[in-house]
Amino acid sequence: MNLKEELHGLNDKLEQFRRKLAAAEKRGDKGIMLQFRQEINAVNKRIASAKTQQTRELSKQGGSVVSLKFKRPLTKAEQADMGKLKKSVRGLVVVHPMTALGREMGIKVVTGFAAKEF
Repeated sequence: MNLKEELHGLNDKLEQFRRKLAAAEKRGDKGIMLQFRQEINAVNKRIASAKTQQTRELSKQGGSVVSLKFKRPLTKAEQADMGKLKKSVRGLVVVHPMTALGREMGIKVVTGFAAKEF
């Protein structure tokens, strides 16, 4: 299971435990309330751990992309015909500013990274 799916599942569990805790509080069941509070704390810790791991992987991936020797913003024409561009430039990595990697790297426009000038 990848991190994105794991985070989604953990968030679903967290929401489920919160709903059950609210129902137990309505009933006044102290034992069940304590159990769900412990479950919520455990799931919150696992979510924080998964998010940290996800950030670490993005930083690692961003470092490998930035280490490529040549980078430049892509023109609208190049963006429109991405297949042709990728065939002509071997090893081209395109990073969009709205993706997680793009936000991590802090880029503002669609940028191409490659080992050789293109």
